Amino acid sequence: MDKRQELIETATKLFSEKGFENTALSEICEKAGVSKGLISHHFKSKNGLLKEIFKRTTDLIVEMNQTSAKEKSPYVQLKALIESFFIQLEADKLFFQFNLNVIVQPNTREILKDLIMERSAFILQSTEGLFIKIDPKNSKVLSYLFIAELDGIALNYLGIFDDYPLEEIKKQILKKYTKQ
Repeated sequence: MDKRQELIETATKLFSEKGFENTALSEICEKAGVSKGLISHHFKSKNGLLKEIFKRTTDLIVEMNQTSAKEKSPYVQLKALIESFFIQLEADKLFFQFNLNVIVQPNTREILKDLIMERSAFILQSTEGLFIKIDPKNSKVLSYLFIAELDGIALNYLGIFDDYPLEEIKKQILKKYTKQ
C-alpha cells in the first residue's frame, strides 16, 4: 500500500474513532509513518484530507446504487440496494462510523457542506427513481422515509445497542420494501 492510501486509511480510522476535531495531524502522521509535509503535498490540509475521505465514501455509496440499478423491477432494485447496505454495514463499520461522525458534528458539516448536499441529492434522486415506479404520488416522502430508516439502522447498530438484531432488522426491511 502506498503512503497516500495508508494516510487515508489511518485518518479514516482515527476520525471514525475519535472524531475529526479530536484527531491531531501529528497523530495521523505518526500512526501512518509519514511526515506532515506529505499531508500538505497530497491534501493541502487536514480539511482537504477530510474532504478526500468523504469523497471516497460517497463513491462507495454511488457504487452500491449502481449495483441495484442493473435490475429491472423496482422491488428487485430495492432488494439489491438493501442487501448491499447491510453487507456494507457489517463489513465496513469504519465507513459508516466515519459518515455518522462527520455529518452530525457542526464543524465537519460546515467543511463538507457542499459535498454532503451533493451526496444527499444523489441518494434522494436515486431512491426516488425507484419509488416513483412503485407509488408516483408519494415517491418523495417514501424516499425520505426509506433513507431515514437505513440511517437509523446504522446509527443504532454502530452507536447505541450492543446486541442490535441486525439480521432480523434486515429481514423486516426486506419484507417491508420488497414484498417478500
